[in-house]
Amino acid sequence: MRMKLPNKDTTGIITTFYLRSYTNNHDELDFEFLGGKGQNYLLQTNVFTNGQGGREQRISLWFDPTEDFHDYQLIWNQHQVVWFVDGTPIRVFKNNQNIGVGYPIQAMQIEASIWNGTWAGEPNWSQAPFQAHYQGFGIDGCPAQLNTIGSECSSPTFEWNMEKYWKLDPQQQMTYEDVRNKHMMYDYCTIGPKAPPECQSNQ
Repeated sequence: MRMKLPNKDTTGIITTFYLRSYTNNHDELDFEFLGGKGQNYLLQTNVFTNGQGGREQRISLWFDPTEDFHDYQLIWNQHQVVWFVDGTPIRVFKNNQNIGVGYPIQAMQIEASIWNGTWAGEPNWSQAPFQAHYQGFGIDGCPAQLNTIGSECSSPTFEWNMEKYWKLDPQQQMTYEDVRNKHMMYDYCTIGPKAPPECQSNQ
């Protein structure tokens, strides 16, 4: 997805692109852009599995997302979920079901929205309307039945299941660590006396 964000004082305005299932205990993968003034946007990502979220990470962007369109992409397979910004990996959430960590396994649909959240700041409504622009949408996926992903979706015949997408390659790992070191503003893994069990493997 290519997005260009509102170029006003967007304090408290949240522009989103996300995947979500619609079940009693849903799965969700988020891109949420927390508004500010110009380049003060923060990109928040989150993961819900079986209705449980609370896995927020926030990074500062190294460009002004209001000036031009930029690419925001998700790769999701049975091994990992990776969030990309202009081809740079900015977050990894690996499948750690073997140690009791939830992993998104439900069929999801793609949505986009713009809304206000007072937890992100009090909006300046004199700046309304707030307009985000989307283009270049593309999706590769497999059919699902009744919110369930069939075993055929793990077939190696699908490109996203190829071995090169099971983990980051050395160059991607280097750029990922660079983003974490320079741009990470908030990480749920560092909140509280003990990090959740998945945090170490997602670095």
